[in-house]
Amino acid sequence: MVILVTVVAYLPAGSLTASVSPARYGPDDQGLSWLRTDRGRIVDEQGRKVLLRGFNTDALVVYPKSPPAPLDEADATLMQRAGFDVVRLGIDWSQLEPVRGRIDRAYLERVAGRVAMLNRHGLYVVLDMHFRLGWSPRFGYSGAPGWATIGVPNWNPLPQYSWSPSLSPASFTSDTYFWLSSDWKKDFYQTWQAVAARFKDTSGIAGYDIFNEAHPLPIPPRIFDKYYLWPLFKEAIEAIGAVDPNHLFIVEGILLLTMNTVVVHLKAPNLVYGTHLYEGSLIPPFWTGDPAFLRQRIQQRVKEAGEVPAPLWLGELGYDLTQNGALSYADAALDEADRLGIGWAWWQWRENRWWGIRDAQGETVNEPALRHLARPYVIAAPGGIHPGRGDGVQGSLTIRVDAGHADQPVVIGWSALTLPAPVGRGTCLAGSQWDATRGRLTLLLDPGVGCELTVRTT
Repeated sequence: MVILVTVVAYLPAGSLTASVSPARYGPDDQGLSWLRTDRGRIVDEQGRKVLLRGFNTDALVVYPKSPPAPLDEADATLMQRAGFDVVRLGIDWSQLEPVRGRIDRAYLERVAGRVAMLNRHGLYVVLDMHFRLGWSPRFGYSGAPGWATIGVPNWNPLPQYSWSPSLSPASFTSDTYFWLSSDWKKDFYQTWQAVAARFKDTSGIAGYDIFNEAHPLPIPPRIFDKYYLWPLFKEAIEAIGAVDPNHLFIVEGILLLTMNTVVVHLKAPNLVYGTHLYEGSLIPPFWTGDPAFLRQRIQQRVKEAGEVPAPLWLGELGYDLTQNGALSYADAALDEADRLGIGWAWWQWRENRWWGIRDAQGETVNEPALRHLARPYVIAAPGGIHPGRGDGVQGSLTIRVDAGHADQPVVIGWSALTLPAPVGRGTCLAGSQWDATRGRLTLLLDPGVGCELTVRTT
């Protein structure tokens, strides 16, 4: 049996195709362009590459023992003025379908209200169907409805740890049943269809993050990846796409220590690999200040994204901000993101003082941490624009402009909360407009002229 399992685990991953009809884009909402993928990039309606950078929020999910912090207009204002352009908003299957076969429209409208608020502030929203270790609020964390569980809350061997609900036999059994059976998956897909039907005409939705942090156990990891995880993504994309082909489909790798995800080639439109990064933070070996291991783990994510193939987006990364190494870890991770030209969403915006930029009560903002995270970056740019590393502490960004660049505006996210107003300089710069309310600097370039642009504080 062991030999057979090993052979199956190491068979070629193969490929899958998700059939989705062509997109049917309507008018833009709140001035936010429809997003799609093109040649390994996320792009807007003008074909400019778009970087999605911002924060996670779990304001709308259920943690029975630790209620999440709210998300209000002040949060949206602060994130916008800090130059960010996306929020990954956790939503709950348990609240969307509390009774089997019935969608809770009131909860769906709560989600819509938060989406509209964030969109008004120039922030795209990624809707994240947020599962967490523990499978369901019935066992302690966000995820599946109570009806999609087996057994009752029972023995918890390590109650002092936040991840311990996943070790409850009832939680473990319920999670495994979901993956091994088509039973609850049908409801899961139908719930996503209800969400997609509500937002199919909303350009301020960047995309749908289909399943948060799937873990394989007790199914052997390589078998889980190839025969359960990627087929679920295919089926979910087809179900969502039948209702809404207009948004990005975001898929993730497994979350199991430093284990790599076995990627099944998946052909689907507007596909993004939105994997998570916690090595050195929550996953050992822990951060010592040497960026080599962190870079290696990010490079592994790049490799996996290329195998999908899809643009890479780090849907979650973070660090306990009370620890001495937090800011150097953030700098190292974001330096690599700048080098690779990828977006990210930090975990998270509003929580306790250990992980939140704004505290749960909304009384304080961790400005030193925000200064490191709110580094200047190019939000949208045409071909021929090559940004360097942003510096949020000193306030600077250098951009190389090719002579053959497309004649389109370049939009830069610049933090009006932590930095003085920016000034752009360069022989190819035709004009600029700074909007402190939106945290946006727009640069106009001379057609056919290349140069090195610098953006610095006044």
